[in-house]
Amino acid sequence: MDPIYLIVVGVPMLLSMFVSSQLKNKFRHYSKVHLANGMSGKEIAEKMLADNGIHDVKVISTPGQLTDHYNPINKTVNLSEVVYHERNAAAAAVAAHECGHAVQHAKGYSWLQMRSKMVPVVSISSNLLQWVLMGGLILYATSEISIVLWIGIALFAVTTVFAFVTLPVEYDASNRALAWLKERNMVMPNEYDGAKDALKWAARTYLVAAIGSLAQLLYFVMIAMRRD
Repeated sequence: MDPIYLIVVGVPMLLSMFVSSQLKNKFRHYSKVHLANGMSGKEIAEKMLADNGIHDVKVISTPGQLTDHYNPINKTVNLSEVVYHERNAAAAAVAAHECGHAVQHAKGYSWLQMRSKMVPVVSISSNLLQWVLMGGLILYATSEISIVLWIGIALFAVTTVFAFVTLPVEYDASNRALAWLKERNMVMPNEYDGAKDALKWAARTYLVAAIGSLAQLLYFVMIAMRRD
């Protein structure tokens, strides 16, 4: 196997594993930092929505771990069972972050709008990508026909752009969450520091994914350009 490919895939994979491990450790640690105000993740979310004048978004519980998300289609803040019920810094951070997305939606945040418009295209690209790219590499290696490979690269580029568009959306949601937690005195200083640290590592998972996607994209472009 090409050693360059091993580096392109292996380094981001190792970084992703490290960041994921750190993220789990951080959330495990800050889950032990109980909120002085005694509010659950559900209550934190509902208050942040109300404080931002958002009254048409429901806060609901969803099964699993790390399944927290905001659904702009049915306007729901979906919190994992632990976040929904728990009363600690980690739960407050996640709940406020997801409400940050709801605030983005309500205010027409441009990056979120762009990301939402890309979802259907990314879905199609992701479904076709593996087969087109694999077929393109085989054709290119056996007959030097590069058009299929370039189509695969184009599909890969769509997913890479999507990964980078996601970055400002996630960072902005965290910034909105932290600003609200601090301005409304929802957390004590040590609780705020825990929420900030947890969200920092959560954002890094998206950053590593985007960098890894870009590295692979450039690798495939390099292959396609060798004999073009």
